[in-house]
Amino acid sequence: MKWLITGGSGFIGINAAYRLVREGHQVVLFDNLVRPGAVLNLAWLERQGRVEYAGGDVRDFRAVSEVFRRHPDLDVVLHLAGQVAVTLSVQNPRHDFEVNALGTFNVLEALRLFRPEAILLNASTNKVYGSLAHLPVEVCNGRYRFRTRPHGIAEDCPLDFHSPYGCSKGAADQYVSDYARIYGLRTVNFRQSCIYGIRQFGMEDQGWVAWFAICAVLGRPVTLYGDGRQVRDVLWVEDLVEAYLRAVESHEKTRGQSYNIGGGPEHALSLRELLALLEAKLGRRIPFRCSDWRPGDQRVFVCDIRKARRDFGWQPRTSVREGVGRLVDWVAENRGELEQIIRAEGAVVGR
Repeated sequence: MKWLITGGSGFIGINAAYRLVREGHQVVLFDNLVRPGAVLNLAWLERQGRVEYAGGDVRDFRAVSEVFRRHPDLDVVLHLAGQVAVTLSVQNPRHDFEVNALGTFNVLEALRLFRPEAILLNASTNKVYGSLAHLPVEVCNGRYRFRTRPHGIAEDCPLDFHSPYGCSKGAADQYVSDYARIYGLRTVNFRQSCIYGIRQFGMEDQGWVAWFAICAVLGRPVTLYGDGRQVRDVLWVEDLVEAYLRAVESHEKTRGQSYNIGGGPEHALSLRELLALLEAKLGRRIPFRCSDWRPGDQRVFVCDIRKARRDFGWQPRTSVREGVGRLVDWVAENRGELEQIIRAEGAVVGR
């Protein structure tokens, strides 16, 4: 099959492209390469196999249209391009809107006009459900948990966009669903929880699992926003890519649907529990401090993944301990690149 991946040089995009190239698919990467690490990811992928790079920005409809015109035989569009940090969305909401909401609209319009037969997989977010303040939460064994949702948050949970990031991604999410209803496009929303893995050049304001691992290996202090008892279900990136492939294989069942995709209850952990895993792996203490809660931060979010299991037979395979161990090993092997990227970002832990 022929795949177009927007944001293809990012963390998820590069892992998806690597899997697809190995399996013999044609891959076109659409990326503006503005994030530190994107150029390194692209260079790494080009050493693994043949891919086509198409430079461009999803905010530019002409550029998006041109890549569709050049590839009229696309089978799948994996839309990953986006502004990914809540904190940056608060600082610059216009930029966040243009990348996430307008960018997704541009991709949908190009799909509708030039290749309506293709399948669109959209990377949405669990933030479309807001802070979930209406759900009772309790502390058990040093971590937050839902009092009444043992399986986690299902897709029928009311949407409640919170923060500019939540609004922009939520608007994109709903456009993707509506283009299936109104225009009959084969779109699928993946409301993703915390994805982590290799080639993730995480920063303090996004990619928290990778950022904690980077800090731990490089000997930098960690800041916990909130009290550190927040719980997330984390998902190894290769398991996410498997979900994409299975959804495509079952496209007659998945078209027009939204799926909560994360590790589920069996792969949930708190921020403090992640630090403990990293300390056990490295054999030393990791210093940290606590700071104020971030806007709209959910005390707990765990995906109910039963719909994905029912519709296309998917479930996570990689345990948290295995995934974190592999991530730490990758960070240690690439510490020079990571130091370079941190300097480029001007990232200072505890800022």
